[in-house]
Amino acid sequence: MAFNYDEYLRLEKMPTLWCWGCGDGIVLKAFVRAVDKLQIPKDDICVVSGIGCSGRFSSYVDFNTIHTTHGRTPAYATGVKLANPDKTVVCVTGDGDALAIGGNHTIHAARRNIDITFIVIQNFIYGLTNSQTSPTTPQGMWTVTQKIGNIDPAFDACRLVEAAGASFVAREAVTKPKKLEKVIVEALKHKGFAYVDALTNCHINLGRKNKMVSAMETLDWIDSITLTKPKYDALSEEEKKKYLPTGILKQDTEAEEYCELYQRIIDAHQGKRAKITREEFDQKITI
Repeated sequence: MAFNYDEYLRLEKMPTLWCWGCGDGIVLKAFVRAVDKLQIPKDDICVVSGIGCSGRFSSYVDFNTIHTTHGRTPAYATGVKLANPDKTVVCVTGDGDALAIGGNHTIHAARRNIDITFIVIQNFIYGLTNSQTSPTTPQGMWTVTQKIGNIDPAFDACRLVEAAGASFVAREAVTKPKKLEKVIVEALKHKGFAYVDALTNCHINLGRKNKMVSAMETLDWIDSITLTKPKYDALSEEEKKKYLPTGILKQDTEAEEYCELYQRIIDAHQGKRAKITREEFDQKITI
């Protein structure tokens, strides 16, 4: 039986404003299918989006939604989650939104390990505002801000958030939509900060300005720079520099979640528990 997307979409907002051939729609479909698979009630989900092409995501899904300021999705989502710890809170953002102006918010949300699913629609460019260099633009690519070729080294966002403290880290490309759906399912199930790097194409403002004139050519390029984690792990350190690993890259089920720790503060102030002891504190010191 065909999947019924109507239940999860705001049909009055269709068709989307995304460019023809854009992979953002594949991310949208993978997300709503993941929600359906887990049977999460729509009233129990809040989707927070920011600025850029990814910012339109919250307009299209029929959940509780917040369209926020540039780079601040983790800050808004943190407030929503602390006030509603029993709800599913999802950030959908872009590489410029999450890793440039919002980089500070992103790393601290990861550091706290707050129970938010953080999906970055990663298209390697500022797509909405016409091709400025983003933190993930590969070196050598043409952008309107670096017209002789980007000289900035690119972030590996997954390694960044893992180092910051994210307890779940995954990456998948829109060229593998079923795999993308599966990692989003696992991210939604995970208790803690769950980061999903969703690689997608901006063939208009990245691809055709870098000699990839069609959506398919840009998608083929994404396939050429990605490898599944087992294949990636088998490479030499020098060969690894050419690729981004895909799949679930980290899954720590033992890390303490921020809302649960915060509840201990509430309980202590309400006299429901004693203050944390020095022995408990010493046990939690990690370096």
